Amino acid sequence: MSDQNAELDAALERVVEAARAHLAAVKAAAGRIDDDDVWQAYVDLNNASFAYDEKLLDAFGEVTPWDVESIDPDEADQRFLAGEAGADGGAGDAYPQVISVRQRRDYRVPSVSALLRVAENARKNAVPEDEEVGPVESVGEAVLELLQAGDGSLASLDVPELEPLDGLLTVTEVEAPLDLEAFDDADGSGPFAPAEGDQLVGRLDEHPFLPDEEDDHAGHNH
Repeated sequence: MSDQNAELDAALERVVEAARAHLAAVKAAAGRIDDDDVWQAYVDLNNASFAYDEKLLDAFGEVTPWDVESIDPDEADQRFLAGEAGADGGAGDAYPQVISVRQRRDYRVPSVSALLRVAENARKNAVPEDEEVGPVESVGEAVLELLQAGDGSLASLDVPELEPLDGLLTVTEVEAPLDLEAFDDADGSGPFAPAEGDQLVGRLDEHPFLPDEEDDHAGHNH
């Protein structure tokens, strides 16, 4: 039993050493993605933990809370190198394309004056109190103000002053990413127009579910 205990102590020491080496590699990488030293240290720590767990089970029928499986170091190296090639868009990446997601959603404006007030409040909240704020003068300007206040998210338009209508979303495989410099600032259609070689993957149609419709459904027994 003494030899078995000595083996357990040695296995535990290897876990501690591997954990320290892993921490040192993580610190040295400083957040760098797919760092080779971090990956190697991870594999070493995983395998040291697995070996200790197995020896503990054999000796005393006990286990640790570490639910790990042994990793073949050679196979791990191959996976890491394949991942690096894919991240660089090289030969290891079998699908080096760009995906374009395009969305349109229309809205009805029940009250223009109410929408302008909401947009003016959003504008006031976005500037210092001592700075003079100009009025919002149009529906389009009001919607743009709300979008800017919400960092461009369509969720910022989920307000009572805008009634959502139908919309759609498309996913397209494109050969090149969007080049904003290629379009004039006043060009609102060019950036959304399909280019030669683009391939539409799919389209999702959006239909609003309004409170009135919810009341109608509630009044029917199915």
